[in-house]
Amino acid sequence: MDIEKRMELIKSAGEEIITEQELRSLLETKSHPIAYDGFEPSGLAHIPFGIYRALLLKDLLKAGVHFKLWLADSFAWINNKMDGDLEKIHKVGEYFIEVWKAAGIDMKKVDVLWATDAFSDREYWKKVILVAKNTTVNRATRALTIMGRKEGELTETAQYFYPMMQTADIFYLKADICQLGLDQRRANILAREVGPKLGFWKPVVVSHHMLMGLEGVKQPEGFDTKYDTEISSKMSKSKPQTCIFMHDNKEEIRKKIATAYCSPKEIANNPMLDYSKHIIFRAFSTMKIERDKKFGGDMVFASYHEMEKAFVKGELHPVDLKNGVADYLEKMISPIRRHFEKGKAKQLYESVRKQEVTR
Repeated sequence: MDIEKRMELIKSAGEEIITEQELRSLLETKSHPIAYDGFEPSGLAHIPFGIYRALLLKDLLKAGVHFKLWLADSFAWINNKMDGDLEKIHKVGEYFIEVWKAAGIDMKKVDVLWATDAFSDREYWKKVILVAKNTTVNRATRALTIMGRKEGELTETAQYFYPMMQTADIFYLKADICQLGLDQRRANILAREVGPKLGFWKPVVVSHHMLMGLEGVKQPEGFDTKYDTEISSKMSKSKPQTCIFMHDNKEEIRKKIATAYCSPKEIANNPMLDYSKHIIFRAFSTMKIERDKKFGGDMVFASYHEMEKAFVKGELHPVDLKNGVADYLEKMISPIRRHFEKGKAKQLYESVRKQEVTR
């Protein structure tokens, strides 16, 4: 595959790329650059993880990227997820792997690594300390937003280890590309700042989009970043009524979508358009909206732009758009949901489902 096609595939996964020129240079010198994303194992998977992340990963693998899945159990522990119980956290991590298998990811092409395994490595902790020694207290405090918590919510000294560890992870994993969500941007930028000082490298940052919650845009919650609104509005598992999970059945999906924000003719901050653009048209070449003949009959769109244009003109009603989005999400979720109806997958699902999810 030529450089231009590889660039196109990787750029399609990034809402912000720092920088495109560095990405191009990387692809010109490495056939299989290493990219990573880290996940705190916490609770049941939702569509940003089970569908959107999987779709992005498939394109990255096509581009020849060597991907490392960092199951950040130690980070979930610090962040008091699953009541800070490492055994519960590890079980959720096993469940996460099963979700990706069900989503069609060839796990033989992905390195699955556990963050706690690095605890016994002196070189890992040396990197953590070196990052900390080259980071001011104020800079570390600003980076704490990567935990999904604001400054006033932080009560433990251990939480200051979080951004230092996450930055060190990049060099420990030898990651050329940080392919995480926009909400993790500050740790990635910190890595670009301290990397050259420590004799390491400046990783390319390919930050992906954050899917919006069903309620639409929210007022900034004080994350002290230019992406505060996006972070505050993202789909969150801690708000189940504004979130679609991989185990929601057809009726639950339609019920949640029916109450979602979708103002007629308005593009901005519309979760239905958000899912259409970033999920449906990434997975399908066309999108069919089924309608009663008295309302004009079915509509078939060959591109997101075409559908958006019809919505703005009022040719596509919000109710019809919602029904279409619900149908396509069900198509993508149902095979994964069925995967967890038997065997080891069912046992993992039941174990995680019964656990109390803490934020």
